[in-house]
Amino acid sequence: METSTSRIQRHLEQLAEYTATPGQGTTRMSYSEQDKQARDYLKQEMRALGLQVREDAIGNIYGRLEGQQPDLPVVIVGSHFDSVPHGGAFDGPAGIVTGLDVVARIREQNLTPKYPLEVIALVEEEGTSFGRGLMASSVITGLIGTKELYQLKDRQGVSAAQRMAEAGFNADHASQAVLDPKKVKAFLELHIEQGPVLEQANEDIGIVETIVGISQLEIKLTGKAGHAGTTPMNMRADALVCASQIISHIPELAKAAGDNTVATVGRLSVLPNGANVIPSEVTFSVDIRSKNDVALRKVIEQIIELTEQVSNSLAISSDIVQPLYVQPTELNSDIYQLMQQHASDQNLRFRSMVSGAGHDTMIFAGITQTGLIFVPSRNGLSHHPDEWTDYAQIARGADVMFATVKSLIEC
Repeated sequence: METSTSRIQRHLEQLAEYTATPGQGTTRMSYSEQDKQARDYLKQEMRALGLQVREDAIGNIYGRLEGQQPDLPVVIVGSHFDSVPHGGAFDGPAGIVTGLDVVARIREQNLTPKYPLEVIALVEEEGTSFGRGLMASSVITGLIGTKELYQLKDRQGVSAAQRMAEAGFNADHASQAVLDPKKVKAFLELHIEQGPVLEQANEDIGIVETIVGISQLEIKLTGKAGHAGTTPMNMRADALVCASQIISHIPELAKAAGDNTVATVGRLSVLPNGANVIPSEVTFSVDIRSKNDVALRKVIEQIIELTEQVSNSLAISSDIVQPLYVQPTELNSDIYQLMQQHASDQNLRFRSMVSGAGHDTMIFAGITQTGLIFVPSRNGLSHHPDEWTDYAQIARGADVMFATVKSLIEC
């Protein structure tokens, strides 16, 4: 009989093959060819476990194990299978294969659940493709819909809706992907920590109490292009100079806010991007996170004010949009305590944690009770080709997930 560790390893190693950058980490954008390859594999493995497989209107995959009472609300276990460019093989997929492992254990032990169980594989959590993190779970919970899917665009200017259509899905039917809160008992996720705490403390798992609030801003500055040699300095409207002045002050605002508030400018686009041309347009992203909602909102307001002040002083026009805002999320205390009890029963070393990364769990918390388990990340590394979590460590997290699921589905 295949062990949980070997089963988890087999799934993760196979999913890692589906990358646009072989040998340079995992690059799997939503609705890409690599997405389709991973999608086909996951559906195949779900069917091999006897699950009823379906895909919703935007491409999320569900594998359902029916309960003795099918009309009871479902327990959902899973995570996302998209990646950042040149990312790791564990961020997201570890949670999906944990769900598959839970079902495999139920089958092996001939258990019959009272409540139905679903394993979910979510698209577009990272926000890399369309600049909107947690997109799929936001559709599922009704936070965004068809309108936004046409507005969100990738770097080629193609909308999320069009990319969905190219992959055989239909953003016009996004409302059909929305789950009825009355029909969902819980959402559970296992994820790599993406930080160094568990490894440094030599602990097996983290049980998350709170997930930080997250805001993403897209700031566009428009000046005027000109010749780099013939345009006097006092007659320029240089969008990049404006951007640099704004960006250089953002870290100070985050530090001053306290509560471990952080802010990151991670993407920058310069047009026309010529060595001898004054930049006419700059677009950049700002990611702001805090466990304190007041601090989060304050930094957002300060960045907007800073942008307006600097751009006005340099005769630059500015446009700011906020594609994502999620307030700090307290996870369900009953599930948190249940996970703690199961970890203790298994003599695992564990701790309570605040997640500095956003996860689909925080979005599902708007419609149901949720739980989130972290497993250690080697050297705290993530979003990097060298991202690594030992398979045995994922299996320990899966032990707690299995016990928690059994309690919730009553088998």
